[in-house]
Amino acid sequence: MHLLISYLKFLWNSNNSHGVHSPFVFDLLRKCFYDKNEYGAYGILKKYRNSLLQNKNTIEVTDFGAGSRVFKSNTRAINQIAQNAGISRKDARLLYRIVNYFKPKNILEIGTSLGLASSALALGNPKAKITSLEGCPETAKIAQKQFQEFDFNIDSIISQFESYLETKTVKSANYDLIYFDGNHSKEATLSYFESLLSTANNETIWIFDDIHWSSGMEEAWEVIKKHPKVTVTIDTFQWGFVFFRKEQEKEHFILRTSNSFFLNSILGIRKLWGLLP
Repeated sequence: MHLLISYLKFLWNSNNSHGVHSPFVFDLLRKCFYDKNEYGAYGILKKYRNSLLQNKNTIEVTDFGAGSRVFKSNTRAINQIAQNAGISRKDARLLYRIVNYFKPKNILEIGTSLGLASSALALGNPKAKITSLEGCPETAKIAQKQFQEFDFNIDSIISQFESYLETKTVKSANYDLIYFDGNHSKEATLSYFESLLSTANNETIWIFDDIHWSSGMEEAWEVIKKHPKVTVTIDTFQWGFVFFRKEQEKEHFILRTSNSFFLNSILGIRKLWGLLP
């Protein structure tokens, strides 16, 4: 019910490009979010997803995060994880376009799962150095096998997030893009945010997944928006975008990632309604 109410509020408050006066955000919307080109990489994303959807083997998942609203057991079929817990086809395409648009050279992903989002990151900029963290060994093994089969240059690391983020490797890094898709709790999200602030530069993009997952995640998002080092933030309901551009005045946007407002609204409500008893 929380998700449904949050989504209805989002629909009421959100804008498209016509309500945006920031040239930086306007260009991002028109040239990236609303880009309707059919890229060749979309076919590879589809092939990657289908290979997982056809895999009916089961694995024992170690869940260090906020848990699942779908799965009642830690013994899960790979195709069901891909279908219910992985990034959607639409969002994978958007993530590809974002990486293709900004061309980040050093990328960190917190929460590999089966690598559906990882594949979009890798295809968006094949020259990027990508580090992807996963706490569950069995899930990470499936992703690592997929990366090898699709020849993705991704450094897959099995580690609990908190311990890895405190290493010298991370503390001395300079990440151009970080995709946060791990522990969806307020405490963990804010902890990751604070731990990684030193790695951000003026052109860095941070993407937080599931910012409306719970009231706690929404509270974390509000704290992040108000941080003095953060200038521009964008709420697309599924994701929260954070920018540190010093030349930008502090602004917050609530934006739709597609011009197909009515259709996406209906699909979004149906998706959320499916989560209700």
